[in-house]
Amino acid sequence: MSTLDWIVLVLTLAVIVVYGLYKSRTTKNLDGYFRSNRNLSWGLVLLSIMGTQASAITFLSAPGQAYTDGIRFVQYYFGIPLAMVVICIFFVPIFRKGNYYTAYEYLEQRFNGGTRTLTSFLFLLQRGLSTGISVFAPSLILSSLMGWDITWTNIFLGGLLIIYTISGGARAVAYTQQLQLIIVFTGMFLAGWMVVHLLPEGVGFTDALAIGGQLGKFNAISTGVVNGKFDWSDQYNIWSGLIGGFFLALSYFGTDQSQVGRYLTAQSLKESRMGLLMNGFVKVPMQFLILLVGVLVFSFYQFQQAPIFFNQVQIDKLRSSVPYGDSLRIAEDVYNRLGLQKKEMVLQYAKSRSASGTYSSSAGDQVAPTPPLEQEVLIDSIRQLQYRSDSIRGRVKYWIGTKIPGGDSNDTNYIFLRFVVDQLPPGLVGLLIAIIFLASWGSIAAAINSLASSTMIDFHKRFNKRTKSPEQGYRISKWYTLGWGIFCIAVAMFTYNIGNSLIEAVNVLGSLFYGVVLGIFLVAFFMPRVTSGKQVFWAALLAELVVIAVFVFSKLGWIKLAFLWLNPLGALLVLFLTALLHMTTKKNRPDQGAIFKTE
Repeated sequence: MSTLDWIVLVLTLAVIVVYGLYKSRTTKNLDGYFRSNRNLSWGLVLLSIMGTQASAITFLSAPGQAYTDGIRFVQYYFGIPLAMVVICIFFVPIFRKGNYYTAYEYLEQRFNGGTRTLTSFLFLLQRGLSTGISVFAPSLILSSLMGWDITWTNIFLGGLLIIYTISGGARAVAYTQQLQLIIVFTGMFLAGWMVVHLLPEGVGFTDALAIGGQLGKFNAISTGVVNGKFDWSDQYNIWSGLIGGFFLALSYFGTDQSQVGRYLTAQSLKESRMGLLMNGFVKVPMQFLILLVGVLVFSFYQFQQAPIFFNQVQIDKLRSSVPYGDSLRIAEDVYNRLGLQKKEMVLQYAKSRSASGTYSSSAGDQVAPTPPLEQEVLIDSIRQLQYRSDSIRGRVKYWIGTKIPGGDSNDTNYIFLRFVVDQLPPGLVGLLIAIIFLASWGSIAAAINSLASSTMIDFHKRFNKRTKSPEQGYRISKWYTLGWGIFCIAVAMFTYNIGNSLIEAVNVLGSLFYGVVLGIFLVAFFMPRVTSGKQVFWAALLAELVVIAVFVFSKLGWIKLAFLWLNPLGALLVLFLTALLHMTTKKNRPDQGAIFKTE
């Protein structure tokens, strides 16, 4: 990066840290540290919810996901609006009326301590691992830009995040996320605008969209039906998004303390509901626009030679290997020739869409617009060239993944970063890198804060019977924040060869646990006759084992099931197994009351 980029990056991050520390003034007790004294408006709650969900992974990996697989990933979010309505009706009133710090306190009152402990443990395990992956994202940036060792980069950036989180608490998280998201959205808009600005003269935004569409990147809606049968292994389609995505969103926003803790900071029940409903309203369009940036980057690389592999570190390893260095050079020659042919054809197609007269080809010849019938032939030729280029890229990925030590064959997470560094002007590069850091800091700070709150409230205060003053609880909570920060850094160390795009990896990990956790709360809310905590505990434990087994079998190829379906599977299993245990148990405790019992 240039000197100007470093100045922009450092100043932007410094402003956020100073602003967060300035806004972090609360009472030095658990209510101030974890709930910001419950005095935030719905607007801040909305931005905090969005900032917690939209990590660096969202802005780093999502454009790359669209580049490689189109925008069908947006279907993953289709269940969110409906989930927000359900949470506002059933979940939020219970959490607000109970004056809880964590969602899991309700489960002890409804069932017993064992159910609360199991649910909180599942949350801590899943969120701790997911946050570790999020810590890896900004480390990936610096290590790629500077050539630093990824281990020391994780330690350095993770240490900064720990200091940032310990200092502020929930209030600092909420207020800094407000400023962070403003900068993030501004930066992403500028990135999209710059992609269009860098296109060849005479080629505009609609041309870039048309090219992306013709090459299959605008696959926003897919049915998942292949050869007349529904493909259960298809990761993203309308049904997995609406059903699997609904259950995942219901669990994430309704039972994950990293999100529950955000709307528990609101001034009132109305403010909590407004923040959640507005999140459901804006999330799908926001994610679509982020994916759209990835499609625009794809279209841009139809006019410019795209790297054969976007992770420069891995391609350098392959180039220096024997004998695959020679094979890489041959592959690059063929790939570059295909790129030149494709560029000429794509330019011809883009210009033919204009109503103007002739235009000049790269050779300087005057060329008339292509008739519509010939456009189809031209598009078919472009698709064939794209297929051949993708085949060569696939071969290079195979070499990297199997023929060199420590090879990482997935470059999805590097696509947008490589475009930013190679193509954008000085200053804007620094700003784009800064927004990825800001998104990372906001989401990780909120996650670590929620991990510390659940540890303190659900474990420490329950099992430590000695009375602690508010100030002592406040200090102990900071130590738990430190401990979880170190844990997340340790997880980040093992994330390098994860094999998925980071955004997909986080969602896969969440799907292993979210369905079961959701099922426990659904039993609590909608099965009032079930009062035995033991029944719910064993039902949840068995359901979790089944979900993990199904996931392992699908990875081994024994069954075909996309990860989003694990969410309804886990939730429905808990409901079914609880009902089964309830019916087969002769002695049950007396009914404890209605569905909305909070006392």
